[in-house]
Amino acid sequence: MHSPFITFVQLGFDHILDLNGYDHILFLVALCAVYTFSAWKKVALLATAFTIGHSLTLALSALGIVRFPGEIIEFLIPVTILLTAIYNVMHKNNGTSENQQLIRLNYLFALAFGLVHGMGFSNFFRSSLMPGEEGQLLTQLLAFNIGVELGQLVIVGLILGISYVAFNILKTKQREWVVFVSGAAAGVALVLMLETKFW
Repeated sequence: MHSPFITFVQLGFDHILDLNGYDHILFLVALCAVYTFSAWKKVALLATAFTIGHSLTLALSALGIVRFPGEIIEFLIPVTILLTAIYNVMHKNNGTSENQQLIRLNYLFALAFGLVHGMGFSNFFRSSLMPGEEGQLLTQLLAFNIGVELGQLVIVGLILGISYVAFNILKTKQREWVVFVSGAAAGVALVLMLETKFW
């Protein structure tokens, strides 16, 4: 039988990879769309910035310090996907020759959008807590975040692997890839926005 720590690592890992909650996966797809496999270090740092953001709001929400209506968060998550996709299409650099100011801006976006996604994670996390385990909350938060980060790294690896095949085997032009992936992400994000209870 797994320890509670391992159980919450598994919960975080499974949650980020759950296709029923594919909005977080879609955000990572949009985030990685402009990068080639050779830029994996930049992508890993972007994913870490995203993790820092969602870890912060997940902790604050789980501890009851901040609380936002679920319908607003359900609306804002696809908004982050849409904005990322629009940014990808408007910005024509290929993800390997960016200047330092632009790189820092990308990290800030990932951090800020992570704050929104963390509030989405918090609803699932709170529902997973067992009665009488309040004293283990910080440990469970840490374990859950580790699981989410491991899941994100799996997703990022898959995305970069697919892009490697697209660029090096199928000889897809990078601009066409960025427009295709970002356009698809934007379309799904718009549908998700319209389906929320925000309206």
